[in-house]
Amino acid sequence: MIFKVDDKFEHTFVVSDKVYEGFIHIFKDTNPLHTNEAFAVAKGFKGRVMHGNILNGFLSYFIGECLPDKNVIIHSQEIQFKNAVYLNDVLTFEAKITGVFESVKAIEFKFAFKNSELKTVAKGQIQIGLLA
Repeated sequence: MIFKVDDKFEHTFVVSDKVYEGFIHIFKDTNPLHTNEAFAVAKGFKGRVMHGNILNGFLSYFIGECLPDKNVIIHSQEIQFKNAVYLNDVLTFEAKITGVFESVKAIEFKFAFKNSELKTVAKGQIQIGLLA
């Protein structure tokens, strides 16, 4: 098996206009917290808060495109949002393998997204399966 406990992975993501606009176009979530600067500021944020589920898209990209084996499928994932993400934030994604279960061909990771101020904006865990 090419995956080992304590293997680490890192990738940089940018919450660009294209990502933001694409999310709204596809999912039609136009909640004012995400689309209205004045509304978000009045609620105590420094600007429009990006949709948390954009990070789930980044997770999907990591699993499907960044791992050394493409024969994978997501079994489960859990994410906790800790701090707001804003337009054009540069996020460092770090993942570490915490479990390798060869008998059931499963791998567990813990992960975190950090912004340029090194604040954790989200963290969680994800389990993938290895396809035959």
